[in-house]
Amino acid sequence: MENYAVYGAGVIGSGEATLITGHGLPCTVIGRSETGLERCRRVVEQNWDDMIANGLAEEKNKIAAMKLLTVTNAPAALAGSTFIFEAVAEDAAQKGEVYETIAEHADPSAIVASCTSSLSSAALAKVSPRPENVLVVHPLNPAHMIPLVEVVTQEKNTPQVLERMYAALKTLHRDPVTLKRSMPGILVNRFHQALYRESIYLIEQGVTSAKDIDTALRYLSMRYASIGLLEFFDDVGLPLEISIAKNVYPDLCSTTEIQDYAQKLLDGGNTGRISGRGLYDWSKIDDADYRYRKQVPFFATVRNWTMPE
Repeated sequence: MENYAVYGAGVIGSGEATLITGHGLPCTVIGRSETGLERCRRVVEQNWDDMIANGLAEEKNKIAAMKLLTVTNAPAALAGSTFIFEAVAEDAAQKGEVYETIAEHADPSAIVASCTSSLSSAALAKVSPRPENVLVVHPLNPAHMIPLVEVVTQEKNTPQVLERMYAALKTLHRDPVTLKRSMPGILVNRFHQALYRESIYLIEQGVTSAKDIDTALRYLSMRYASIGLLEFFDDVGLPLEISIAKNVYPDLCSTTEIQDYAQKLLDGGNTGRISGRGLYDWSKIDDADYRYRKQVPFFATVRNWTMPE
């Protein structure tokens, strides 16, 4: 059994900590400031409170899980750790410093699973003193709820490291998809950006609204919750799909620049949920209801956990 730790006390790190302790396993989170550590504890507690409110856990599970959690600024607490989720800022130099610290304090065999969504596994290997042990394991947010993780290996990874990594993810009820080489955005963010770009284009063109786009996508997502996109295309048949593509491809948004509509929102301070306004007016959206809707499709997966008591 691996000894799990998390380096980084932000939202993703807090999600990974919830996931690990939710499986009855001790977890050490390494942060950088007292403010960050306190925020991490609050987020983990909120995650548990949400699970309790939705009948996925009981108060006793939360109490037991919090006893398994160590949140500290002291890297020496990594002693004995063998599997570490790295969730610090998207900066190779900063990650390299973290890898040096991990090499100094953790078990020499420790696997470093970076949660990066933008840096390549090969680039991360170059800034690590133990490149064979570093790879990308990118979770989706909320990290404790969504089983999908995107794994990106690199040529220096050994078969033993990969075997241990997949076993560790299985223990945590994660469902990995694997890329043999890095691509910007891996898989999910490539899909996200293609949809986002087309959505902004349709809004700019006055074709429809953000609300109607999201309504269409919610129903579309229900289809692909049980069958795959490419499975569906095969079902429809390539002759029809190719004829649709010939009609649609020429009219799809193909810009490689940030669109004016999105840039104007950003320049105006309308950055989204955190500022209260973006594509939506968030003062009109109930925050608790939004958190519920964000998590509800994945409730069934949490019921597979063996929670501490």
